Amino acid sequence: MGAIYILWLRELKRYVRSRVQIVVSLGQPCLYLLALGFGFGPVFQQAGHGSYLQFMAPGVVGMTVLFSSVFSGIAMLWDRQFGFLKETLVAPVSRMQIMLGRTLGGATVAVIQGTLILAICLIAGFRPQSWMAIPTAFLFVVMIAVVFSALGTAIGSIIKDMQGFQLVMNFLVMPIFFLSGALYPLANLGPVMRVVTHLDPLAYGVDGLRGSLIHAWHFSLPFDFGLLAGIAVIFLSLGAYLFSKIEA
Repeated sequence: MGAIYILWLRELKRYVRSRVQIVVSLGQPCLYLLALGFGFGPVFQQAGHGSYLQFMAPGVVGMTVLFSSVFSGIAMLWDRQFGFLKETLVAPVSRMQIMLGRTLGGATVAVIQGTLILAICLIAGFRPQSWMAIPTAFLFVVMIAVVFSALGTAIGSIIKDMQGFQLVMNFLVMPIFFLSGALYPLANLGPVMRVVTHLDPLAYGVDGLRGSLIHAWHFSLPFDFGLLAGIAVIFLSLGAYLFSKIEA
């Protein structure tokens, strides 16, 4: 547990000490929130769906957690380049502990960023149906962070150059975000889109957030929670296996 804690603390300290990263990481979610939340608000309201800001705010929180947690895998490439990863791998601890420490550190950073964006959404005018639902929403934030931090670690374990990681992330992360229902309802989609969106893990995280905060469920709380838990186990197992095969 000591090795896991130290690696977790390292990721957290690196984030806290980088004020530029904190500000820049919040820029894109704020842009989506302001430009789309207020820009499409009248159209969404005329369609009879109420406030678009209320609808998309949980999706923006999910987007923030997704981007932060997946891109935490980039840190592994930097560590590989500067030799820290090799020093970590030769330490007298198991690679499972190293992987868990890094993954939990990236997930914690993602949770912090998601919490900051939720606070910005509240300032912008978003209001949950019940403040008692905040702990449930926070649970879904944590699960999204763990799922995609594990995915980022798995991808970072098999890619050795920054260019390749950026290409894979752009090919993978943006479709995950746009197909999750973060910006539009999942109801009344065509057959193909319905299948694709149901294969998107983030769709269940966003649905859990939206359902908890504004009581607008597309699936259900037990279904979202159970599926995310299963996906988390699969991605953590995959990340552990790929990290065990890594060569610094």
